[in-house]
Amino acid sequence: MKIISLKEPVVESVRYHASCKACGARLECWGVHGLIGGSLRWDVESVCSGCGQTTADCGQELPARLREQLLADHGPATLQVTGPSVERVTVMRVLRAALGIGLKEAKALVGQVLAGAYLGTLPEMEYLARKLRGAGVDAVAARP
Repeated sequence: MKIISLKEPVVESVRYHASCKACGARLECWGVHGLIGGSLRWDVESVCSGCGQTTADCGQELPARLREQLLADHGPATLQVTGPSVERVTVMRVLRAALGIGLKEAKALVGQVLAGAYLGTLPEMEYLARKLRGAGVDAVAARP
């Protein structure tokens, strides 16, 4: 198992196809999902071979279908809490703040996190690991 615990950016890329909004031709697109400067980002760029239209979008939310493709292409990462004794309430507080979820959802997730069973993209898991470390919880993002 490779443990990921970096201060620098963490990125994964995905190649996919879409239709050109200008002419309808098939586009080859490259998207990058990353943890950059403490924030999760989704950037995409493409150039249409039909009409030459260029597209570059950044900062937008990662579309669900492309998140699934990233997971399929790169494999999921896990969030692992490694400290000997962890306060569940601290982990729940961090999850609520980082994910924008309610208490009920955080209670459901904390068990998965503490069991090492919470999965996501590597940038997502490293984002949460950094938030947890900032709250004094030993945590890492890992890929089996």
